[in-house]
Amino acid sequence: MKFGQPQFLYLLAVIPVLIIWKITAGNKQLAVFSMSTITGIKNISSWKNALHNTPFILRLLALTCIIIAIARPQTRDDEQLTEGEGVDIILCIDVSGSMTAQDFTPNRMEAAKRVAAEFVDHRATDRIGIVIFSGESFTQCPLTTDHTVLKSQIEQIRNGLLEDGTAIGSGLATSVDRLRNSKSKSKVVILLTDGVNNGGLIDPSTAKEIAKAFKIKVYTIGVGTEGYAPTPVSTPMGVVLQNQKVEIDEKLLIQIAGETGGKYFRARDNASLKQIYNEINNLEKSKVEITTYHHFAEKFYPFVIAAIAFLFLEILLRFTVFRRFP
Repeated sequence: MKFGQPQFLYLLAVIPVLIIWKITAGNKQLAVFSMSTITGIKNISSWKNALHNTPFILRLLALTCIIIAIARPQTRDDEQLTEGEGVDIILCIDVSGSMTAQDFTPNRMEAAKRVAAEFVDHRATDRIGIVIFSGESFTQCPLTTDHTVLKSQIEQIRNGLLEDGTAIGSGLATSVDRLRNSKSKSKVVILLTDGVNNGGLIDPSTAKEIAKAFKIKVYTIGVGTEGYAPTPVSTPMGVVLQNQKVEIDEKLLIQIAGETGGKYFRARDNASLKQIYNEINNLEKSKVEITTYHHFAEKFYPFVIAAIAFLFLEILLRFTVFRRFP
């Protein structure tokens, strides 16, 4: 609870002053007389004597309520209206078998999913969708502003959903198809892969030209350490880790990003991958305006009613139970 005029609360300092005055004045009004003995009256007591300060207490309570009411106690309800021009973004993620390599923690795919979910949290006003690809491509989630659903779909991404391979062209073409009818002024694809194009029905160069035609900016990310990476491989003896050479077609990824107005990044570990998404987040700013409305509800009415009740009760007691006769 807040107060609209809190300066009036300083008047509450008068309450202890009045109590001290009452005690001092009461002692001065005590009558003293002498008696030879008090044997017959020493155990006599009156409930009126015990409660003789009740009217004064009621007046103090009334005064306290009046001061609080004047200070205008109130509650505040804040309402935020968010308006802005968001960016339409497609997260295009490689889900081929090599994405299970463990040069990232716990592996490349899980690391990519984690940073993608964090990226979504930073894009409050944007529409975001997900395209996955390996030997073929698939729309995991169309463009949406429902980021709860989006993060749920990111969590469900795993290896083995599609035919194995690395169809970069197909993944990019599907992403462009999801953005081509967008009315947003800014359309972006973030394409993440760890390999070399070796499949799909659409050549990466063709997909790149389609992206340029629709003015779609493509950021490309090559994922993988240098040299060799431990990768789970199925054998007759079960799944074993084998060191496999890291091969990323950086020349192709640089070309796609450069010709569409984007930028190429290389992620060699979890920290660099997170930093890359942070940099893209800073590069693609959304124009957002937040208007905050403050609604105040006055709460002084109960204190006014209580003050009136205390004053009425005090007057009633003074002219009835505690009435003084001349």
